[in-house]
Amino acid sequence: MFVAMFRFRVRRGDETAFEAHWLSRESYLPEVPGFVAFNILKGPQAEDHTLYVSHSVWDSEAAYGAWTHSEAFRLAHRDAERNLPLILGPPALELFEVLKTVTPAK
Repeated sequence: MFVAMFRFRVRRGDETAFEAHWLSRESYLPEVPGFVAFNILKGPQAEDHTLYVSHSVWDSEAAYGAWTHSEAFRLAHRDAERNLPLILGPPALELFEVLKTVTPAK
């Protein structure tokens, strides 16, 4: 398993617009081979921003890499520049290999 996370520092007061963009956009992820799950997370507030994280889970790093070069990726990110005035600096990408997963007993 592989996890890709982007951290967004959204300007205070622009949270509603940022959330509306993420909650209404088409991601195209369900059709992508190797895709497992996606979350958009709202975190703590600082003086000048609120932290948000996009969190996607993949079968492998190769599956994530293939998605970033796909037509689905291009379509999902065609309006990404709309978020630029809402955030402080570019989003920070963090990539992780999953070493262990714990799930509830069935």
